Order: sequence, then C-alpha cells, then structure tokens
Amino acid sequence: MNPSSPLENVRIVLSHTSHPGNIGATARAMKTMGLTSLYLINPKQFPDKEAEIRAVNARDILNRITICTHLDQALDNTVLAAAMTARPRGLSHAMFNSRQGAQELLNYAQKHPVALVFGAETSGLTTAEVNKCQIIVHIPTNPDYSSLNLASAVQVMAYELRMALLGIEPPPQAPGTPASFNEIELFYHHLEQAMITSDFLDPEKPRRLMQRIRRLYARARLEKEEVSILRGILSALEKKI
Repeated sequence: MNPSSPLENVRIVLSHTSHPGNIGATARAMKTMGLTSLYLINPKQFPDKEAEIRAVNARDILNRITICTHLDQALDNTVLAAAMTARPRGLSHAMFNSRQGAQELLNYAQKHPVALVFGAETSGLTTAEVNKCQIIVHIPTNPDYSSLNLASAVQVMAYELRMALLGIEPPPQAPGTPASFNEIELFYHHLEQAMITSDFLDPEKPRRLMQRIRRLYARARLEKEEVSILRGILSALEKKI
C-alpha cells in the first residue's frame, strides 16, 4: 500500500547516539515536520526517561522506534541513503547541500523507502557507514563554526524535506524500478568474490578498490534489472573460470 505522503517513506537513522535527550529531541523535530520513521543503531541509552522528556508530545514516534545492531538493518529495502556529514572525505560520493539533498530524497520517496543517516554526536559517521550510502548531504553552516547539535541538524533536514514536499511535482514515468539496498549489497559481495577468484583483487592488499567501486555504482543509481544483468554476467564468467 502506498503511503499517504512521501515523508512516510523517509527514515531518519541515528547511529550510535550517546545522549538519550537527543533521541527525544529528534522525535520532536521529526513530528513538527510530518516525519514518523525513526531508526536507532546501537544507542548508548534507550529507552530512557530523558528521551521521553525531550520528546514532549512526540512520544508516539519513540514508541515506534526501530532499534538495529548495524546499518544494513536500518537501510533494509531502501533505494537511496544519504549520509549526513560535513567532514571532507576521500573518494567522496556525490555531494548535495541540505536543500538539494532533501529534494533528491523526496524524488525517490514518492514511490520507495529512503534514509537519511546521522552519525554519533562526537565522531559522526564512519567511512564504512558513508560507503553504505549513495549520496552525501551537508548543511552549509558558518565555516568558522560549523558544529551543529544532532537534534538541530535533524530539525534543519526535516524542515528542508517539508519544504521539498510542498513544491513537489508528480514523479516522471521512470524507465525502471530502482534497485534496493539489499540487492546492491548482494551485487557488491558477488563482484568482490569474483574479483578475488580471478586474482584481480588481493584480499590481503585490497587498497580502496571496493570503495572506488561503490562510488562508481552509487553515481549510476542502479535499477533492479541492471543489477540482475550485472550479476548474470558475473555468474557466466564464474562458470568459465
């Protein structure tokens, strides 16, 4: 069943949150803008009274929270994941500011689940977590003082998503269905194993080959049929090997 609003297809994902108050404040920020889906990855403290206090009248969102042990669970069946980070990254994915990123997410959320991923308060997202996403989104803050509280960052993005919704246009007729996170991860695993088998990739000295490959296919925004074709090619080559 299709959601009544694309915002219902947007997951806010908080990874390794240290302070339960930020979870409650995030729930409140989400509810003011019509977002309802909150995922937590290994929160340090939750459930917690402080989260309930900070949520105020958004405790219904706290009650529906999905708690995960790793990012793959939170991104299950999404077709686009955006990593929220302000740090410069080597081999970076396509980068969007907060307004552009919100629009990009909403374009896909009209028909499919998407995710906006935030890192821990002190350290942010790890490189491995960023590599699981297809795009990077940053909030263009004052370069002399760019530090934003986690819940404040969620509020900014929730507002931008709301504004993107108000100006949304009917989705164009897509040529195909986007591949899900799960399908793409299986493809990466299949490709990595094929490269190891063919001696193209030395698992003892991988360098950053898989990171580069993830960046390449993140730009392509693979469709389901394209993933099937690529995996079919790999399977055929494996038989020859």
